[in-house]
Amino acid sequence: MHCGSLTRRLKCRCRRFSVEKVNTRIRPANHDEERELGLRPGQYAYVREVVLHCDGQPVVFAHSVIPIRNLHGPWNSVTRLGTRPLGEALFTNHQIKRHPLAYKTLHRHHKLHRQTLQAVPLERNVRLLARRSTFTLRGRALMVTEVFLPAILDVRNDCY
Repeated sequence: MHCGSLTRRLKCRCRRFSVEKVNTRIRPANHDEERELGLRPGQYAYVREVVLHCDGQPVVFAHSVIPIRNLHGPWNSVTRLGTRPLGEALFTNHQIKRHPLAYKTLHRHHKLHRQTLQAVPLERNVRLLARRSTFTLRGRALMVTEVFLPAILDVRNDCY
């Protein structure tokens, strides 16, 4: 199944959509991201973390990872997005290929679970569902993981 932009679906379901920039930095990728991105353990990547809001309510924690070597090419503009949604950029360029989505419940000890709780005040033992996909442009990868927050509208599995 091919799903379109989550950003687009969220914008259709709320009156006021916004992106809150949480963090952008160069740091090692999470262990479960390394293999898929072709990174050695501890190898650095550009990481962008944002919270997507609908009508002032946080609904998605988005975590994007780009190997440093991929910043010197087609993904360079990602570092200048600020509070603009990445989804708009990904789904307007027809040269970008999206790989299949993977879904997972994040265990409370998973690093991404902890990163989500640092960005959004939630109960420590909250059950978080996430989906992940890798996008490629000219053979270079960018990975996006979207963590659905408890207040999420029903947009996790619907597609256009």
